[in-house]
Amino acid sequence: MTLISEGIETVRAFGLPSGISQGGDHVVAPRAALVKWRSGLSDKFHQVYVNGRYAGVTIDSEQRQIVVPVPTCGDRPIHIEAFGIEAKDAHVDFGGEIEQPRADSGRVKITLLRSQGLPAGATANIYCDNGTGQVDYETPVNDSPISIWPSWQDKAGFAMSTFGLGDFGWDSAAAIGSGKGSFGYGQFGLDADAIEWVSEPMSMGSYKFGVKVTDKYGNQSNASEIDVTTTPAATPAAGLSVSSFDKHSNKLVLSMVDD
Repeated sequence: MTLISEGIETVRAFGLPSGISQGGDHVVAPRAALVKWRSGLSDKFHQVYVNGRYAGVTIDSEQRQIVVPVPTCGDRPIHIEAFGIEAKDAHVDFGGEIEQPRADSGRVKITLLRSQGLPAGATANIYCDNGTGQVDYETPVNDSPISIWPSWQDKAGFAMSTFGLGDFGWDSAAAIGSGKGSFGYGQFGLDADAIEWVSEPMSMGSYKFGVKVTDKYGNQSNASEIDVTTTPAATPAAGLSVSSFDKHSNKLVLSMVDD
């Protein structure tokens, strides 16, 4: 890990207007922000990451501010971080190595491991209790049944699919090979593939989801259930103005700006 977080404090961001209208008013929604910070790292450059993604780097070791692009969506907070970096690594993107901020969107992601043991022609359905504690297995929450094997080439194994159309010893050519899928979750020599389903935004609460697999003859598997707690992202405050500030008590009072 090359990024340095120790010695950096008071990271603040100030939204920059997207433009000025003919009447002199500025566009409220910013597409860029001026990020400022304090740092005790006198011999390091600094990188800034927005929502875990590389956004910019300083041009010398004395710079303590930078303008970076920011998302225009106002439905969730924007996570901005500043790190110290060696000069030789200043333009290297370390976004894949830092801990990604939790995306509290109120959505639920269900991951299905598609192992070669599942039959050809099988489909999966996802069910929910809608917060009641009892899963409704009569009405799936997915729009349509999820096809486990949408293409016959995906099904692998000797005599397990269209025999003779694959490599020697195997029936299919497009199967997930060792180390190419969800490693360690498949049968020997083959990995499991992952199927992901994401729900619509849900209100805060605890839910129970269930998954059933149905073969092409209509036979259903037992349900696999999971408990999930959703926490939607708070809507960022907008249209605020400073009403007063008491420098003795360090108390700042904000008020809403009328449209």
